Amino acid sequence: MPPFRDLRTQRLTDEVGTLFKQADLPVALVYPSPYHVGMSSLGYQTIYRELHALPGVTAERAFLPDDVAEARRLREGLFSYESSCPVGNFPIVAFSVAYELEIAGLVDCLDLAGIPAFAAERAPHPTAHPLVVAGGPLTFSNPVPVGPFADVILMGEAEVLVATLADAYRAQPDRASLLAALARLPGFYIPALHGETPPAIAAAPDERLPARSQIRTPHTELSNMFLIEPERGCHRGCTYCVMRRSTNGGMRLVPPARVLGLIPDDARRVGLVGAAVTDHPGLPEILRGIVDTGREVGISSLRADRLTPEIVGLLKRGGYRTLTTASDGASERLRTQIDRKTNEKHLMRAAELCRDAGLKMLKLYMMVGLPGETMADLDELGRFALDLARVAPKLAFGIAPFVAKRNTPLDRQPFEAIDILQAKLARLRKALAGRVEIRPTSPKWAWIEYRLAQGGFAAGHAAAVAARAGGQYATWKAALADVPLPDVAADLPPAKAARVVRLPQTNVAPPLS
Repeated sequence: MPPFRDLRTQRLTDEVGTLFKQADLPVALVYPSPYHVGMSSLGYQTIYRELHALPGVTAERAFLPDDVAEARRLREGLFSYESSCPVGNFPIVAFSVAYELEIAGLVDCLDLAGIPAFAAERAPHPTAHPLVVAGGPLTFSNPVPVGPFADVILMGEAEVLVATLADAYRAQPDRASLLAALARLPGFYIPALHGETPPAIAAAPDERLPARSQIRTPHTELSNMFLIEPERGCHRGCTYCVMRRSTNGGMRLVPPARVLGLIPDDARRVGLVGAAVTDHPGLPEILRGIVDTGREVGISSLRADRLTPEIVGLLKRGGYRTLTTASDGASERLRTQIDRKTNEKHLMRAAELCRDAGLKMLKLYMMVGLPGETMADLDELGRFALDLARVAPKLAFGIAPFVAKRNTPLDRQPFEAIDILQAKLARLRKALAGRVEIRPTSPKWAWIEYRLAQGGFAAGHAAAVAARAGGQYATWKAALADVPLPDVAADLPPAKAARVVRLPQTNVAPPLS
C-alpha cells in the first residue's frame, strides 16, 4: 500500500463534491471500515454534508486503514482526509457504525488515533480527550455494545441531532454537564448515565429527506455512483427486519420530481437506496427520468412481488445485467411464518422477467437457520431452485445464516448451531450441484455478529480484546467465551412497535454553494 499521504492525495484528486471549510468547531467524521466501504455509505455522506451546513461547524473524514495490522505495526496514526490532521486533535470524533462487526474497526480507529478506546479511561476535562460520538444504522437495533467506547450515541436518524449536539457542546464546556444535558434530550443515548437501556430512536422531519451523496469517487464499491433515497423506511412487517413498518413511522415517500431534481447533471450513474424502493408507486417515473437521459441506474432492494416488465425493462436500459431480489425463507411455510410477502409465484415471475429482458443472471438472497427450519425446508428450496434454474438464464443464491436482531419480533431467537448450518449448506450444494451457484456467508462470522447483536457492554469489551488480538475468528471466539449468552425465548410475543421521537426541524442552515 502507498503511504497515507500519497493515498489521500490520489483519492482527493479523484473526488467530486468534497467540502472544505474553516470553522471554530471541527468534527472528525470517522467510518470504521476502509475508504471504499465508507464512501459507499449514504448515511455517512449525508451527515458529512449536514455538519458542513451548520454555522461554525466543519467536518473532516477519516477511515479505517486498508491494512489495520500494518497500520498498528507501523503506529502510523489516524489522520483526516481534508487536512491530514491527526484525528486525536479534533474536539469531537464521531463514528458512523453500520453493523456489528464494525465495532472492532471503531476500536482500531481509536487506538490508531491515540484516544483511549474506553470512555471510562478518558479524562473528563474537555481539552484532554475528544468527545467520542457514535451513530448510524446500528442504533436502530442494538447500539449497547458500542456503549463502552462512546460518550454519546445518536439514536436513529441524525440529521437534526447533529445540530443539537453542536449547540449543546458550545453551551456546556464542562464534559459532565454536557452529558447530563444531552441525556435529558430525545434521541441521545449516554451510556455512562443510561446504562444498557438506550432511549427511543429519533426520526428526522420529512422536510429533510431525501438523503443523498455529497461526494462521488471511483474508489468505492459503487464507483462514481450518485446515491439518493426515493423513500425511507418500510411499510412491510417482515419479522426479522430492523426496518419493518413499526420503525420510525413506516415508509416515507419522496416525490419523483424531487428525486430527479437533486441528481447532478454530470452524474452518469445513479443508485436508488432504501429499504423498499420497489414499493414506491412513482418508481417507473423515477427510472424513466434516469435512463432517458442516458444514465446507468442501480436499486438497493428489489421486491419480487413488485417487479413488472416495465421496471425490469428500464433496469436493463439502465445497465442491469443481473436481477437481484430475495426470498429470505427457504420454503413457503417459512416465508409465511416470517411475514415475508413473497411466494414461489413471485420468484418464478422474476425468473421469467429476467429471461425475457435478456439479463444474464437471477440472484436470490435468502436466510438459513430461521426458527423452526428443518431439512425438509431445505429440500423444498432445492426442488424449487431446480425449477427456477430451468427458466432463469443463470441462477445464484446468496445465503446468510439468520441473525436475530433487537427491536424485531424475532429478538432473542437462538442462533442455529454452526455444524447444522454447515450441514444444511452441504445438503443444498449437493442437490443443486452444477445447476445453481451457491454464495454463502460464513456461519462462524454470522455467529459473532449474533453475539454482538444480542449483547451488552460485555460484548463490546470482548470486541476490543478481539480487535487488539488481530481480529481473527479464533480471537473473537476466545474473547466471547466469558460473555454470557443472551436469554433465549422461543415463544416471545411480537415486539411492540418501536417508540419513535419525532424531532422538530431546527438549526436549518442554508446549503453550501
